[in-house]
Amino acid sequence: MVKILIVEDEKRIIDSLLDAFKLEGYFAKGSNTIKEAQMNLYNEPFDIILLDLWLPDGDGMKLIEELNKNEIRPDIIVMTGHGTIEKAVNAIKLGAFDFIEKPLNLNRVLVSIKNCIKLRKTTCENIEIKNRGDETGEIIGESRAIKDVLQIIDKVAKTDGRVLITGENGTGKELVARLIHRRSLKKDQPFIKVNCAAIPKELIESELFGYEKGAFTGAVGLKYGKFELAHKGTIFLDEIGDMDLSLQAKILRVLQDGEFERVGSNKTIKVDVRVISATNKDIKKEVDEKRFREDLYYRLNVIPIYVPPLRERREDIILLVNYFLNKFCIKNNKKLKTIETEACKFLMALEWKGNVRELQNIIERIVILSSDEIIRKKDVENIIGHKEINIQEYHGEQLRALVAEFEKMVILKALQYSDGSIQKTAEHLGLERTGLYKKMERLGIKKWSER
Repeated sequence: MVKILIVEDEKRIIDSLLDAFKLEGYFAKGSNTIKEAQMNLYNEPFDIILLDLWLPDGDGMKLIEELNKNEIRPDIIVMTGHGTIEKAVNAIKLGAFDFIEKPLNLNRVLVSIKNCIKLRKTTCENIEIKNRGDETGEIIGESRAIKDVLQIIDKVAKTDGRVLITGENGTGKELVARLIHRRSLKKDQPFIKVNCAAIPKELIESELFGYEKGAFTGAVGLKYGKFELAHKGTIFLDEIGDMDLSLQAKILRVLQDGEFERVGSNKTIKVDVRVISATNKDIKKEVDEKRFREDLYYRLNVIPIYVPPLRERREDIILLVNYFLNKFCIKNNKKLKTIETEACKFLMALEWKGNVRELQNIIERIVILSSDEIIRKKDVENIIGHKEINIQEYHGEQLRALVAEFEKMVILKALQYSDGSIQKTAEHLGLERTGLYKKMERLGIKKWSER
């Protein structure tokens, strides 16, 4: 249970907050003075402190400075009157999570508390990830759309039902697949990922099913396929919509009978594998246009999960921003940074065509390039390279040509930055490699290295 200490000299404010926190399921206590707050903190641990800066026995800033001496301390949300905004900003610089102006808006207080709880959770997870050297993560968000996704994950995780995850590039489809596996009864067994779009169609059969020595030129030894490696665990077929039709029948057989043969062998191999697949395509349309087998579609689509784009869950952006700020500060050995409200509003207003992956890349760039511990709107604008455009100046072909020219310039710069590596360029731009190829072809950019 989350434990909150309210440090405030007005009894009616304490009573109001205590009632609200009780309804939210939080444990809360009130303190009228700094001395009483110190006693409460000495007697038991608290997760969050709601702190008024003007108290009968002293300045709340002193309490923040005192708590900063501890290796582990509660998060602090400052409550401030109109005349103490400057002090509240200084409190943020000292490490306070947020400040809320009086008179208090209860909804604003509860949102700040929830954001603080989420950040505490992700901080602990990032520390754990750093210690483990593991890149698994949780799905960040409090929006209705994300709660619906998490609810389905909870229902399906401990079953063997096949899952088809759909959504745009960068929305976190792989994260959903990994979370299902981690919460499943197979969590201690392998999780094997196959990107069906990244492997040439000539190689994907041997990649999935393996091959015998001498099966073809270059097959100098036995190779186990991904299905065999995933035995008793989970196989994740990413970008299944790009799989060649000729291979789809063989996948169907594995789903129906749980068996296959390696390339160059007549020996039937039995496997027990849970299949999770994902695609950024309208797979039903692919079926209708005969590019995807209908029988395979129905085999895969036992449990459908749609992962919404970021523009459909803008209320989650501030949580994601704080999560990525924390993650990349730790990763890059930088002091933890905070972000101003206006900078968050600016980020929330952007289009985010690359979805969460694009936001993640932007925040990492901001962490690396910004020198201050507080990130302001102008910092974000400068780093993103945003400028205001008078849309009335552009129309039709002129606008399309302008966009194409800018897109080409960005890709060429990214290729140069990545020493011509397609894979690194795609990762830097938040694109799938196949998507980058298509853009390069459309824009007339010559082929570069496959590194």
